[in-house]
Amino acid sequence: MKNTIALVTGGFTGESAISFKSAEVIERNIDREKFDVYTIVITRERWYYVDENAMIHTVDKNDFSITIQDKVIRFDAVFIGLHGSPGEDGKLQGYFDMLGIPYNTCDALTSAITMNKGYTKAIVDGVKDLYVARSVQLFSHTPVHSEDLLKQLNLPLFIKPNSGGSSIGMSKVKLASELPEALERAFKEDSQVLVEEFIAGREFTVGVYKGKEGIQVLPCTEIISSKEFFDFEAKYTKGMTEEITPGRMSEEEVKRVGLIAAETYSKLNCNGIVRIDYILEEGTGKFFFIEVNTVPGQTETSLIPQQVRASGSTIQDFYTELIEISLEGAKKLVV
Repeated sequence: MKNTIALVTGGFTGESAISFKSAEVIERNIDREKFDVYTIVITRERWYYVDENAMIHTVDKNDFSITIQDKVIRFDAVFIGLHGSPGEDGKLQGYFDMLGIPYNTCDALTSAITMNKGYTKAIVDGVKDLYVARSVQLFSHTPVHSEDLLKQLNLPLFIKPNSGGSSIGMSKVKLASELPEALERAFKEDSQVLVEEFIAGREFTVGVYKGKEGIQVLPCTEIISSKEFFDFEAKYTKGMTEEITPGRMSEEEVKRVGLIAAETYSKLNCNGIVRIDYILEEGTGKFFFIEVNTVPGQTETSLIPQQVRASGSTIQDFYTELIEISLEGAKKLVV
């Protein structure tokens, strides 16, 4: 008997466009011999499903069901492909927890914490062989003086919305004169902003997931952006970035980053597939933590699908494993 899966997409932020693209890839690659899939769109205004006849069916939020021709469809599990709020910040996870519906991502608490870059850095600080750049966390309700920041941190700096994704609102600041504009841009996206010292080196990102054999680390991808940094345009425009999978590392570095990634995943109490970004510092060979993405992109240009293929698996088998793990977890809770 097939399980019925809700593939959730959309969202409340500028990342919704990426969510729709991710959902298209996920939907194409879920094994239809094992699962019946319904793509549920979530926006601030409406939660709904569009059938093959372009008929819109509103989701009943009381039990997360839809009704088609007087038949009530309920879901055995949810595949969350929604980037940003409410799919990546714990809101949907808390909702599904209350309804008792399993899902494929980190739980509500981990999702909420990891959405905040500053809080996440505080937790992973202490992971063996992992380093964190010096930074200052700013709040919109507190006056910000560029002179004070530059007394604490050295240029160049990265200015990041603390809870944003896809590098929206992010800037690299080389000159003190650029700082006010960069802060203003970041605060337009979030009420908290992280100001972080730039670490010179090569950027790597690695997928980590909990599979049937425990925590698994996928091959790393090396990011070589044609832009100043790996920004929104570079992430989602073909040809803007060179992505090498597996990335160019020594055997020792591959082993070391694998251990770091697995411990980071455990320390943050992650579940499902996450993507962890690092900088391998020039000269020292130290791995510096950038951030963790708990609902990483699954678009045609996204990194996780590349890493899955490099591991020798198929995207379909990978998605099947993620769904089956979430279903097995739900069975254990019932027992």
